[in-house]
Amino acid sequence: MRNMTKRSFFEYCLGTYGTVPDYPFDEEFETAVLRHKDNRKWYAIVMKVSRRKFGWDSDEVIDVVNMKLPIEMHGSFGAGEGVYPTYHMNKLHWISVLLPDAPDEVVAFLVNASFEATSAKRKKKKADMF
Repeated sequence: MRNMTKRSFFEYCLGTYGTVPDYPFDEEFETAVLRHKDNRKWYAIVMKVSRRKFGWDSDEVIDVVNMKLPIEMHGSFGAGEGVYPTYHMNKLHWISVLLPDAPDEVVAFLVNASFEATSAKRKKKKADMF
């Protein structure tokens, strides 16, 4: 049970979804966004954040990934898996994953769920009447 690094997280996203990090914030080269190719929606944002923001008695700055989850999945994971209520985003829809604390399998499962939750919704076609 390893823990992903920022680099291995980016490699996983490239290999799985063909996406590379985007750095959309001027003068800020640490925060990266991963987007869908078709709809440009974010499915993950990677930031440097102090552990203190998550209730730890530590100022250690670590790599954190915010990901969107379906509401019914919230509460399914916890601090034991490195998953916390999101930092800096809507807590109803997003979670924060502390990369040094989260097992690879948990990160992969959650990023897959986030990718699916933010994917373009396909419109149903009406059946031909003839």
